[in-house]
Amino acid sequence: MNGTENRGRTVVQFAFYKFDPAWRRLPPEERERDKADFAAAVEEAAAEMMVRCYSLTGVRGDVDLLLWNAAPQLETIQKHGARLLRTGMGRWASQPYCYLAMTKASQYQDPTEQGAPEGRRLLLRPTGRKYLFVYPFVKTRAWYLLPLQERQKIMEEHILIGHKFPSVKLNTTYSFGIDDQEFVVAFETDVMADFLDLVMALRETESSKYTLRDTPIFTCVQMPLRDALDAIG
Repeated sequence: MNGTENRGRTVVQFAFYKFDPAWRRLPPEERERDKADFAAAVEEAAAEMMVRCYSLTGVRGDVDLLLWNAAPQLETIQKHGARLLRTGMGRWASQPYCYLAMTKASQYQDPTEQGAPEGRRLLLRPTGRKYLFVYPFVKTRAWYLLPLQERQKIMEEHILIGHKFPSVKLNTTYSFGIDDQEFVVAFETDVMADFLDLVMALRETESSKYTLRDTPIFTCVQMPLRDALDAIG
């Protein structure tokens, strides 16, 4: 299969890892070998696809690490995900959460971007900002029964509020039929307070009443992979 068979879209995965606390009690030299093995596997993956690393150690109790992956083909992501689990450190890992999605052009027009090429939404372009906030998202069935024109009007209010927080970059990916949620959203920012204020403002919009589920929410800190592994052990 090649990328054209996915209509130019990108397959996106948010792979969260939790490592058995018993691993931390291994001798230091063994842990260093395990970390080097895991890091080498991630570096191999990064040669074939997009990989971004985030730490959640000390932030959430149920996950330690996020690898934000993207590739034209699912098989590329699957191959490298399996390779990670076969490493020394991977044998101590579980994946409490792992979300699959794809990029797709939005059906709603951004009133501030009339005439902008929709194809730009098919590529994932992380900004490298310090914090990433990720959560799965599901709308009510009542939302999809509204006429498209009415949904567009509701979404215009939602979009315009988002533009009031330019320090926050939204990455929307779609999971219809390929995972349990409908969307996975990932917000990048260097200012946590701006994201908090954005979410509070969005709660007051009409679109909010059509939200069925938008948890769990993951607060992730971007850092080099080696530093993230050292934070774990």
